Amino acid sequence: MAHPKRKTSKTRRDKRRTHYKATVPTLSTCSNCGAAVRFHRVCPECGHYRGKLAIEKEVSA
Repeated sequence: MAHPKRKTSKTRRDKRRTHYKATVPTLSTCSNCGAAVRFHRVCPECGHYRGKLAIEKEVSA
């Protein structure tokens, strides 16, 4: 098995890890109700996707 000859310094380790970061999800507006929705997903508010009803939502009274 491979065995490191020298200790990896904190700077070198951290430079390698600079690309590991969380990204903010891209949001769009629902064409039916105007709510903020993630791309390529059904609107959680009204249940529409690309202008068509995808999920029948219950109306709370």
